[in-house]
Amino acid sequence: MNRLRAGLVLLGVLAAVAVFADLAGDPHRITLAGQLPLPPGPEHLLGTDHAGRDTLARLAHGTRVSLGVGIAAALVQVTIGLALGVAAGFFGGLLDAGVTLLAEILLSFPLLLLLLGIQGVLEQTTLMSTMLVIGLTRWADTSRLVRAEALRVRALPYVEASRALGNPEWRTLLRHVLPNCLAPALVATTFAVGSAILLESALSFLGFGAPEPTASWGLLMADGFQDVLGPDARILILLPGVLIFLSVSAFNLIGDGLRELLDPRAQGAVEPSALSTSAQKRALSPAPSGGGEPEPAKYWEPLLK
Repeated sequence: MNRLRAGLVLLGVLAAVAVFADLAGDPHRITLAGQLPLPPGPEHLLGTDHAGRDTLARLAHGTRVSLGVGIAAALVQVTIGLALGVAAGFFGGLLDAGVTLLAEILLSFPLLLLLLGIQGVLEQTTLMSTMLVIGLTRWADTSRLVRAEALRVRALPYVEASRALGNPEWRTLLRHVLPNCLAPALVATTFAVGSAILLESALSFLGFGAPEPTASWGLLMADGFQDVLGPDARILILLPGVLIFLSVSAFNLIGDGLRELLDPRAQGAVEPSALSTSAQKRALSPAPSGGGEPEPAKYWEPLLK
């Protein structure tokens, strides 16, 4: 629960920055000066980039871009992975083999190189294309996780009872199997958001993500690396990196907290093996006799045999 609270606090701070980003100014307004970037001052609290745009405004508006792309890409990823994973785990057969093979092929490619290759084929990269590319290439992780849960759930007694009652397969799937697979999918969503934010920043830094003049943390870091040794460019590198670290950490902490919250063993539930062990101990322990002290011979007699 402490991790969940910490993650929610960090996410609340980032959400507040995204909501009130307009108060920081226009991220596209260019300030003309003799030497750029400008150092921090009264007019520009964090200075400007090499194009003369206010760094604070671009950082604040970049929060909107990163959170929006991360959440949208995670929803695409989890929606596809949940649908294919549940169907493959419940129906099995050729569908299961096909989905598993496709997921293994997709996971065999280096992720960043795959994203760069797909983005390079496109004539022009946009935020929408970046979001779709990340979501359509990351569903395999969620699919394998949900498939394993669906395989476990379909063997439970109440699923067999639903089939024995004559319910159609789609009703059993939607009413009994799918709801039990939502918990791991929810945890996977939080981790997927943090991963998507990191990937979007990396693609934008390499020039294959958000196009100019979009306010993006990755583009801001790339602008700072034009003069990496300059003292005024360090802010352009350090501050976006700190915000990326905080956003990814926030969603990872939320994911860990949800996993602990939704895990019955973390809530004090007893393992089935513990129940069976205690039952065996009760069966092997002798029952007390009706009156007085039990006879020692009754305890030692089975061992002597």
